[in-house]
Order: sequence, then structure tokens, then C-alpha cells
Amino acid sequence: MPSGPPAEPPEELTSPFAYEGVWRFTAPALDASVPQARHAVRDLLAEQRVPVAAEIMDGLLLIVSELVTNAVRHAALLSPQIAVQLTLGANWLQIAIEDSHPYRPKALEADQGDVGGRGLWLVKSLTAEAGGKCGVELTANGGKAIWAELPFAPLATNPPRVP
Repeated sequence: MPSGPPAEPPEELTSPFAYEGVWRFTAPALDASVPQARHAVRDLLAEQRVPVAAEIMDGLLLIVSELVTNAVRHAALLSPQIAVQLTLGANWLQIAIEDSHPYRPKALEADQGDVGGRGLWLVKSLTAEAGGKCGVELTANGGKAIWAELPFAPLATNPPRVP
């Protein structure tokens, strides 16, 4: 039996990727914040050189747009500011949009003739399709954070066939 301290794991197993971390910014609950939040998330991922697949990035940016739009449309009266938080892990990301309104939204499948009402349903669908998860959590200030967690790469949609 060897004596002395145990060997330390190799550096690459203990060091986080350079892009791992949490970024948070606030924006006014205004329509102009929708594209600004989407561009800020896209630019941050590019600056940090996060290896997000193109189809995941497209879904993520649509999720950001939908969640910020919902906060602007439904929470602005009680929440003049919204917060956007992006958390990056080794091979996943989480986007969360926080507001001060206590109402917890529900994902509704709208009828064909409806002009709106599909935002949260779309977020849930995009997240599930990518192999991620999403949810709503109450915040300490009585508001809520709606979040979606996605892998950097999509699930294999067509696994190889075994003859």
C-alpha cells in the first residue's frame, strides 16, 4: 500500500472551462429589451467562445425572445425591470428571465386562429426537443424566474440502425 498523500487528479479534470460561470444583467420591461437581450446573450456566448451547436443557439435565442417578451407583456406593471441570467456549465447552459410579478404562467396550446399565447408552450417544446428542461421558480422578492436549461449539442435524432 503506497504511503503519503493521494495523487492529485490531472489539471484538465479539475479546471473549469474558461467559459463556465454566471452572467446577469437587467433591462427595462420594454419592447426594445427583447432584441437587446437576445443580442446580449448571443454576443456573450460568442465572446466566451462557448461551443454551442447552431441549432441549439437558434432555439436558445428564440427562447430568450419569448421569455423576455412574456415578461414585458405580462409583468411590466409590477416589474419595471427584468433580469436575464445566463449560467454556463461544461456542456450545458441555463437561461433565466426574472421579474417581480407573482403570477406563474402556464404553457397553453393556442387555437389556430389565435395571434398569440404560444410563447411558453414554444419554450417548453424547444427545450424538450433539445434534450433540456425548463421550469418556473418563485424568487425571494415574490416574483418568479422562468428558466430553460439546454445542452450545447442536440440529442441524436436518428440513432444508427443495428442490422
